[in-house]
Amino acid sequence: MSQLTSNTVTAADAPPAVHAEPCDRCGAPVDALDKFCPACGAINVRLKEKVGQPVKGQAEPPPVKSEPAKFFRCSNCGAEVQTDPDYRSYVCPFCDSTYVVEYSPELTGRQRTEFAIGFAVTPEQALERFHTWIKDNSWFRPGDLSMAEIDQKLKGVYLPFWSFSMLAQSRWSASIGEYWYRTETYTTIQNGKPVTKTRRIRETEWWPLSGNHHRYYSGYLVSGSRGLPQHQADRIKPFHLAALKRYQPYMIAGWLCEEYSVDRESAEALCRAEFMQWEQNNIKNFLPGDTHRSLQVTTGFSDINEDLILLPVYLLTYRYQDEVFQFLLNGQTGKAAGDKPVSWRRISAAIIGGVALILILLLVFFLMSR
Repeated sequence: MSQLTSNTVTAADAPPAVHAEPCDRCGAPVDALDKFCPACGAINVRLKEKVGQPVKGQAEPPPVKSEPAKFFRCSNCGAEVQTDPDYRSYVCPFCDSTYVVEYSPELTGRQRTEFAIGFAVTPEQALERFHTWIKDNSWFRPGDLSMAEIDQKLKGVYLPFWSFSMLAQSRWSASIGEYWYRTETYTTIQNGKPVTKTRRIRETEWWPLSGNHHRYYSGYLVSGSRGLPQHQADRIKPFHLAALKRYQPYMIAGWLCEEYSVDRESAEALCRAEFMQWEQNNIKNFLPGDTHRSLQVTTGFSDINEDLILLPVYLLTYRYQDEVFQFLLNGQTGKAAGDKPVSWRRISAAIIGGVALILILLLVFFLMSR
């Protein structure tokens, strides 16, 4: 990473010029004395390097201080969100509820975040992706859905996820089937005469088998947010975990960040169930023979490790006719998912129009056939 060089001073009392450098994350121009990128909120690393290195003839600049964040809890869905101290929105980004109260994180005794992945999708790109997504089948969208109000609700949020790794050790038993074939002779009637033919019949020979199987599993991400159920989180996967970096507080500067509301024990139980399914599928693929039946698997897990990580997600939650809808966008890959309201009046009109068109075509065909 290049170092910030000192500006040339033409007079003893002249202040140094301020130059713009590209942001290390998004490439937007950042003034040398700005703390954060105005486009993506990333910390200005060059300013950190410059602190403690005053320009000759100038007073030493004050050190950059990290201001305390604010923490809010939603009384409706239970989400807990960390925000910048200047953030003034009291609307929950998960359920669009205004029942949000401030709380102190010191009272929770939470586990520390270990890793994080930064946003690769800019807010402008996320909004463009949302417009593309919502316009798909736009004819069935209600005409009174105010897009101007919805656009303002799109928020980039670092969401907590639990990542587990564990060793599965299994004892299995099953009946293994192997195919063999025999030739059968039979008689049939053709043209009023009996004809003798042969056919190939498949038989299965069954025999019992048992054994052991073990495999190390990892890579399944469990949502640590009550506001983002697991089935919703699965819709915007995968995240490329090779991009994980050791968490530092400056990484979430300028973004919302939710505290985990699904505890480790609950997340581990869900992950165990998923890994159990993976283990059974792997055992099925491991079994010899052509087929099997009566498979019984007993699995135990050991060497369990967990990481609490923050992943970038864009959220847009809004209400339409007292129903909550949510749009999700993977902030790393740009994968979109969600649900949107439909106009049943327009759908009914389309169905009635389709039925009417079919009846008209049938009538025309009937008249022409006469």
